[in-house]
Amino acid sequence: MHRHKILISILALISSAALAQLPAGMPDPTRQQTYTLHRSSSRESTGANADARTVTPGQTLTVLDVDGPGMISHIWFTLDDPEPYALKRIVLRMYWDGETTPSVETPIGDFFGLGNGIYYHWESLMLSAGADKALNSYFPMPYAHHARITITDEGKLPLNHLYWNIDYRVNAQPLTDDTLYFHAEYRQAQPNKGWTGDWYENGDPIVNYHRNLDGKDNYEWFEAKGHGQFVGVTFSILQNQDGWWGEGNDMFQIDGDTPTIVGTGGEDYFLGAWAYGSAQDYLLHGAPVVGKELAGERSSMYRFHFDSPIPFTKSMRASIEHGHANHRSDNFYSVAYWYQAEPHLPFPPLPNVDERIPTLQFVGGPGNAKGPYDPNSLHPR
Repeated sequence: MHRHKILISILALISSAALAQLPAGMPDPTRQQTYTLHRSSSRESTGANADARTVTPGQTLTVLDVDGPGMISHIWFTLDDPEPYALKRIVLRMYWDGETTPSVETPIGDFFGLGNGIYYHWESLMLSAGADKALNSYFPMPYAHHARITITDEGKLPLNHLYWNIDYRVNAQPLTDDTLYFHAEYRQAQPNKGWTGDWYENGDPIVNYHRNLDGKDNYEWFEAKGHGQFVGVTFSILQNQDGWWGEGNDMFQIDGDTPTIVGTGGEDYFLGAWAYGSAQDYLLHGAPVVGKELAGERSSMYRFHFDSPIPFTKSMRASIEHGHANHRSDNFYSVAYWYQAEPHLPFPPLPNVDERIPTLQFVGGPGNAKGPYDPNSLHPR
């Protein structure tokens, strides 16, 4: 009997430790919850089986419009759109508490880590995308008074089949005054403007001995004013030049102009090593797509900081070099995710839909001498 009690105590400790590791927003299932769970879905209101919606070019469809207090706990989308790069043309926006500018604004594919506009399978603690075109988010998204989510077709063809299920909790009690709101912002550079095209490989001395201490010309993931915390980024690349894209360091400028957190390289920030070698996805980091080190190749990475969100009390700028000291001119596409008190800085204007389509650029450098493009070759001639 004594040994049985010890075993029960050990199991209880293990269970408590496991529950303590639940991600933010996921409630303890051993405690009675006081919210009621609701769902917005694309279901046919009469009960028939025509559960998909059509979104015509230029149309904005509201997929959630609810009063608070509450919190979105899960979002599922799947869409069938015949237009090339539809994932770049369909735009997802989210608004909290009646704000007129969105706290989330991003092409739908980029929000779910598909930054090159192509479906592939990957999974993490907070986001996943299936090879079957299933898109899932588990970011907790609280709102005090109101939440609205919209989908806009900025393409030339109709989005023929849009399905969604959005699960949200209605709270019995108002949110506390210190609640932070979810934000996600899309950025791109097509291309980044490297400071030289006259280099033969990443180890060229004119590259290696260049210095970048302030991050002035880095690719910027996001910038925020106010107080909150950064929780991660999804990041995709279309290489315009040969060689490894990831010699650039990540930099975080927190509550000031000087970088206070500086990394050692692209794959290092995303917690990989030695240019990855193969695709990988884990709970908080990964590289689901690893291209060859050649112009025209594509890669995608992600990292979430739910182990230690990065706080800021006045401001934050998060960025990464494009090559060592910004010498490379590849295309970058990213979505940064963070929580902060409102109001937030206005986002930069979303690039024109045609400018969002990943396209090889003529920038010079290895594998990309300027000249006519040969469609039968991976590289420009």
